[in-house]
Amino acid sequence: MTEHTAKSDSSNAWGYHRPVMLEEVLAGLNLKRGGLYFDGTVGGGGHSYAILEADPTVRLVATDKDDEAISEAEKRLKCFEGRYRLVHTDYKQFENALAPEDRLDGFLLDFGISSHQIDDGARGFSYRIAEAPLDMRMDRRSPLTAEDVVNGYGEEALIKLLRMYGEEQFAPSIVRNIVRARAKERITTCGALKALVEEGIPPKFRSAACARKTFQAIRIEVNGELEGLEACIRGLIGRLKVGGRACILTFHSLEDRIVKQVFRDLSSDCVCPKNFPVCVCGKRKQLEIIGKKPLTASEEEIESNPRSKSAKLRIAEKIAE
Repeated sequence: MTEHTAKSDSSNAWGYHRPVMLEEVLAGLNLKRGGLYFDGTVGGGGHSYAILEADPTVRLVATDKDDEAISEAEKRLKCFEGRYRLVHTDYKQFENALAPEDRLDGFLLDFGISSHQIDDGARGFSYRIAEAPLDMRMDRRSPLTAEDVVNGYGEEALIKLLRMYGEEQFAPSIVRNIVRARAKERITTCGALKALVEEGIPPKFRSAACARKTFQAIRIEVNGELEGLEACIRGLIGRLKVGGRACILTFHSLEDRIVKQVFRDLSSDCVCPKNFPVCVCGKRKQLEIIGKKPLTASEEEIESNPRSKSAKLRIAEKIAE
């Protein structure tokens, strides 16, 4: 494996968004001279910058559905003009960003929410910013907001949402508080929602971050984060050349489960029942999973960037069409 390191940009303040597990991603992509790479969630351009800097012969196509991320990435990547293309779209629409004949030498999907999105009160992602509006849209062209979900979804739908996307065991009591409160006045701020969540959790289970699961569930719903995810990953793997690498960063168990399942399926041969004398399914192994377990951030990175603590990086190499 060829090792690459990000040099000049890593010494600068990250500003918009600090990329997670940067060195591990570069090593995992195993950059090839003249290769074409896809960064599906460009953020502030941190990973993309490192890819373009590591090898002056590689080219990159990057997408993001956040207009601010695209604008920030354009500033950061300007010094590589002619070697990259940015497209303001959801990575699940990668077919609109790639030319029909494009075959990839590697792709990166980073499912983490950006530092800027969390810290910008106007975006409404954080339960720590009390007066922030309930928004949570990564793509501000989207009509559905967190306020719409909190005030418009029925009680049973909200309970199901918190259980399914937040794995929140206290979903019924949290939702009862929400329903009672919204009957009196519309819930419009992150602080108001956080207070209702905390009231719905028994005192011995409360913590400074006890609203995290509810906010995660609503954010996933607003942005449709899990919808079409499996099809997208399979589609991008289909675009890989033999020898190309898939690198996927996840930050919670729901998305990681999907990635793990796809990798496992595409890295296995015949799935016929064992009592069949010969294979009739015709399934053949397409991927080789790199590493027995997903990579996680180092202690040093977690110390300097606590948001990397939950990150898991899964890597696979395409070995056959």
